[in-house]
Formats: sequence, C-alpha cells, structure tokens
Amino acid sequence: MNAEPDQVGGFPFAVPLIVGCALFMQTLDSTVIAVALPAIAKSMHQDPIRLNLAITSYLLSLAVFIPISGWVADRFGARGVFRTAIIIFTAGSILCALASTLSQLVAARVVQGFGGAMMVPVGRLLVLKTVSKADLVDAMSYLTVPAVFGPVVGPPVGGFIVTYASWRWIFLMNVPIGIIGVALVTVYINDLREELVFPLDLQGFLLTSLGLAGLMFGIETIGRGMAPASVVMSVMAAGGICVGLYVVHSRRISNPIVDLGLMRIPTFAAATVSGSLGRMGIGALPFLLAMLLQLVFGLTPFGSGMITFASAAGALMMKPTAAPIIRRWGFRRVLVGNGIVSSVILMLYALFRPSTPYVVIILTLLIGGFFRSLQFTSLGTLTYADVPLPMMSSASTLASMVQQLSLSFGVSIAALLLHLSLHLRGAHTLTTRDFMAAFIVTGVLSLISALLFLRLSSDAGWELSGHEQASARGVEVAPETVGDAAAEAD
Repeated sequence: MNAEPDQVGGFPFAVPLIVGCALFMQTLDSTVIAVALPAIAKSMHQDPIRLNLAITSYLLSLAVFIPISGWVADRFGARGVFRTAIIIFTAGSILCALASTLSQLVAARVVQGFGGAMMVPVGRLLVLKTVSKADLVDAMSYLTVPAVFGPVVGPPVGGFIVTYASWRWIFLMNVPIGIIGVALVTVYINDLREELVFPLDLQGFLLTSLGLAGLMFGIETIGRGMAPASVVMSVMAAGGICVGLYVVHSRRISNPIVDLGLMRIPTFAAATVSGSLGRMGIGALPFLLAMLLQLVFGLTPFGSGMITFASAAGALMMKPTAAPIIRRWGFRRVLVGNGIVSSVILMLYALFRPSTPYVVIILTLLIGGFFRSLQFTSLGTLTYADVPLPMMSSASTLASMVQQLSLSFGVSIAALLLHLSLHLRGAHTLTTRDFMAAFIVTGVLSLISALLFLRLSSDAGWELSGHEQASARGVEVAPETVGDAAAEAD
C-alpha cells in the first residue's frame, strides 16, 4: 500500500512540488550551460567545440549511475538518498563555478551527473510512494511542469547571465535552490525504507552502466566531429552488446538490478516504449527552436528565450486541467488524440519564417506547450499505473534510463537532419529550409508514438484516471491483484 499523501498546510501535493523544484534545478542547469559554452570557452581559452565535453561528461555520468539509483534508494532510504543527491549536485555546481580549466570543469560535471542520476529517479520514487493512486494524475502534473519549465527557461536565463554577468553565476544560482531543497526535504518528506532489500546485482550494474554509457556517448558525439566515426560506432556497438548481455543476465537471476519483467505490464511497456518516440520528437524542440530563432532569425539568446517561454506558460495552463481531461476521456483517448494534436503543432513550426509575426509564433508555442505538457503528464502517470509497490524502484530506474536515451536521441536526430540538409544544399549557413525537415521528422516521430497507443485497452489506467467508461462498466481490479499478476508473470 502507498503511504498517505503528505499534506503541508492542507496542500496534498507538497512532495511532488518539492521534488519538481529539484528536477527544475537539474533541467535548468542542463539547458543553461549550452547557451554559456562560447563564453566559457573564451574564458578558458578553449575551442567551443571542445567545451562539448562539459555536456557529454555530465550525460555519461548520468548514464553510469542511473541504473543503481533504485537499489540505493531501497537500501539507504529514498528521502536520505534524494537529499544527498541534491547536496552532491549543488556541490558539483560550486566546483563548476570555481573551475579554471577544461579538465576541472569536466570533473565537476561528472560530480553533478552523479547527483542528477540519483535525484531524478529517486525523486520520482518519493512521489510514487507518498501519493495515493487516486491523486497520482494531479501529482504528476505538479511534478512535470517544473521539469518542462527548465528547458524553456534555460535559454533566456543563460543568455541574460552570459550577457550581463559572469558565466560562473550559471552554476552558483543552483546553490540557494539546493539549500532550500535540502531544508524542504528534511522537514516535509517522510523517510521511506524497504524492509527487504536484495543484494546488489553488481554484474548487472556494470553491464547496464557500460551499455547505457556507450549508447549515450555515441548518440551525443555522432556527426559532431568530436571523435572518428569508427570510434563512435565501435563504442555504440559495445554499448549495445552490453545491453544485450544484460538482457540475458537478467533472465538468469531472481533479483536483477533493473527488472525487465516490468515490460510484461501492458501500461508500463506502452508508456515506456511507445512513449519514447514521442519524447524523441518533443525532446528535440528546445534545441531546434533555439537554433532557428538565434541563427536564422538573428535574435539574441535572451530574446529567443523570451519567445520560447510561451511553451512554459502553456505547460502551466495545463496543470489544473490534466486530471479532468484524463478523467473524462481516459488515458488511451488522451494519448492518441492529444498526441496527434501535439504532433501536428510540432510540424507547424516548420512554417515559421523571419517574417512571421512574433505574436503568431508565441501563440503557437503557447498552445503547443499546453498539449505537450498534457502528453508528458499522461505518459508519466500511465507508466506507473499498474506497477506493484515492491517494483516501483526498479520501474523508476528503467523509465529514467529509457527517457534519458530518448531525449538525447531526439536532439541528435535533429542535429543530424540539420547537418544533412546543409550538406545536400552545399551550404554553410542555416536557413529556414534546413529546419523544415527537422520539424517534420520530429513531428512524425511524435505522431507514430500517438498512434501506437491505439493498442492500449480503453480501460488502461482507469484506477488512476477514474474514467467514466470503466466505472460505468463496473470494472474492479484491486491493486493487490495487479501485483499478484506481475509476480506470476515473473
């Protein structure tokens, strides 16, 4: 059974909001640094391309440590691990601000990545264990809005800091957020521990970490000239082999570090696998918009960020409407219908031109932000709809691994499409023509994701959504039944 929802001052969603703010710090930092790379490179007398190591090292650190996050939370307590993760991430931010060489910055980013790897899945686990199923849709809307906010707020914040202050403040601004986060977690979140914790699957940890790191390295470096193509492909192949070996390994032991038996749960499998295509398309959007508005429209990072902020405003508008919409239509209809609308809007961005009135761009981004945020909230909730409580840690870990790969792969696909378009035109300067294919392809990926949800049952996740159709049919499935079914499937 889930614990009773925490209520702080009569507010039942304090835990999701506190966790969401921590995730906001992580996503904000990840997007802000991209804007600041040229300034950091100039300060360190480095080629800006080499500064990509600051991003790659962070992502590789995430990849290495995410697989162990669920086991660590069960072993040492989710609250303590989450609080420690915030402290580590904040300490890494301070080290980044103090760095004077590229090697120091890369090392500090590895520290940040370790904190982030624990913060995201463990934070989500805290929400899943402290919020009742009846309130999970509302809770996920509070959790996802700050996460959506980060990539949108990042460009204007980074542009403002780089323009009017030192790039070091990009990292130092995490310090007060981290201090407040630690205090709120200590005061308002209960300590949650599992009574039975299985021994660490060390072999599984090594295989998943190396596999995920190899794939992430390839995704982040392919086509960017950071390493020879043969090296990149070899590392990706090695990562794929490690993942394949883990699949074999997980079937031979009773308690693998990441339980792939979760894929036998239809709602988890659909939200994780089918949803990954949608995340690829949507994950590429902040990158494409920033490139279009700055390199083609000629806006400053701050100016382009202020325009794309409309997406975050749309996400905020979604928060109070998510639960009623899902309750009225059910997960399948929302994921299909809303996914189609989101995909069409995403492809409409291919029509943006320097002559397009800014009010039209802002309005389109505002509407798109609403529908995309609703899609993320629905996906995030459905993922855990039928996962029994003992498997929540592993579910959060596996979902985080797939989501991280999907978002990174989406950006890489968009970057490759832009590069390919330039190559085919024999040009060296981006134009709106180059972005048309990127927006359309990412929109198609999102569309395919939406259509795949047609395979879902009409009653999928009804216990969370309270969908009228399921209630009218008198469907009753106790949570314990779901857990027993999953156990039998294993």
